[in-house]
Amino acid sequence: MPSVAFYTLGCKVNFYDTEAMWQLFKKEGYEQVDFETTTADVYVINTCTVTNTGDKKSRQIIRRAVRRNPDAVIAVTGCYAQTSPAEIMAIPGVDLVVGTQDRDKLMSFISDIQRDRKPVNAVRNIMKTREFEELDVPAFADRTRAFLKIQEGCNNFCTFCIIPWSRGLSRSRAPESVLSQARQLVAAGYQEIVLTGIHTGGYGDDLEGYRLANLLEDLDKIEGLERIRISSIEASQIDDEMIRVLNGSKKMCRHLHIPLQAGDDAILKRMRRKYTTEEFAGKIARIKEAMPGVAITTDVIVGFPGETEEQYENGYRFMERIGFSEMHVFPYSKRTGTPASRMDEQVDEEVKHARVHRLIELSERLQGEYSRHWVGEELEVIPERVTKGEDGKVRLAGYSDNYLSVEFEGDESMYRKRCLVRVTESGANENRGELIAVLSDVRPMAMQA
Repeated sequence: MPSVAFYTLGCKVNFYDTEAMWQLFKKEGYEQVDFETTTADVYVINTCTVTNTGDKKSRQIIRRAVRRNPDAVIAVTGCYAQTSPAEIMAIPGVDLVVGTQDRDKLMSFISDIQRDRKPVNAVRNIMKTREFEELDVPAFADRTRAFLKIQEGCNNFCTFCIIPWSRGLSRSRAPESVLSQARQLVAAGYQEIVLTGIHTGGYGDDLEGYRLANLLEDLDKIEGLERIRISSIEASQIDDEMIRVLNGSKKMCRHLHIPLQAGDDAILKRMRRKYTTEEFAGKIARIKEAMPGVAITTDVIVGFPGETEEQYENGYRFMERIGFSEMHVFPYSKRTGTPASRMDEQVDEEVKHARVHRLIELSERLQGEYSRHWVGEELEVIPERVTKGEDGKVRLAGYSDNYLSVEFEGDESMYRKRCLVRVTESGANENRGELIAVLSDVRPMAMQA
């Protein structure tokens, strides 16, 4: 049986794409082996280019695969492959470079290379691509929730970001195709679906009269689907229609990830973000009104070129005022080829580090404050971890719809079942609770045999 090993760098969308590529190999009778410990016939490296470090790490992994088995087919895909194919083709031992499209042709490229042993650079101009690449993932290793990719690419061209050049412009998966895949996932036993993409909230930008809000309404009608999450949405994409759907849906999780990136208007403008802090705050207030108790998480870039102490402090106070339930804080890192990398007044690394540290402390405090609100409340939790303590007691842990991680005592039969839990104690990352009732079984059908 031929074997394939994968190595994925970068974001969740890349991990989804790797799973989708694995399905193609599986259909051709391949077995998947461990990248680090086993020699494979084909190595697929799914690369990242969001930072210069991503490029460097990608090159290291490619060389590692070549050393592992010089006779194997080495296929490189993903964002770095899309933006710098010539750089990758120049690495001795690389056989195939496919970017962030044409992955459905992967198997025929590989069989050609196995026959002729001629390296192939199959990267095309992504900016001309208008079609969504249909690759499905029917099952996931973490079997409590399924990911469903509905969108690819981005039209925003923020000054710090290379993504439009590596993923192309925004394109949406056809609504009927999304709904049919969602029904298949529900039939396979998944009750929670996470809608994902490069710019998920931009779903429908390229469709006629059908937006993300319409898709959510249609997903809401699917029998057996209990929870719908959106991986990320921009403040500018939350309009009256979206507010109405969030307010009326019983299935939308009370958790939205809305990237802020900076809490100061001058910085937002230089980043070419499409809102002011005031507009952002207005949207958040409306969401909190429409979805009481909603958890709002965000991304923040610290030390963007020209960020003064005063602008940083403005941002700090703004984030505190909004009351995010968690913030993912990143120090700004120069990405070659982006306008921000050529801007003057790059911020000193030590200053950046100190600012990041303070915001992480703020995030932990806000996370603790958000959790404390839920002590005494009842939440529905789907356990995804089971541990047995030295005291012999079985503890389960999983997430509520508003993304609180809750641990409680129970027994192994409750694993992946919807459980009603009362929160008894809060913490920054983990909360404790007591089981009130088991509501239903959510394990995929194949697991119940």
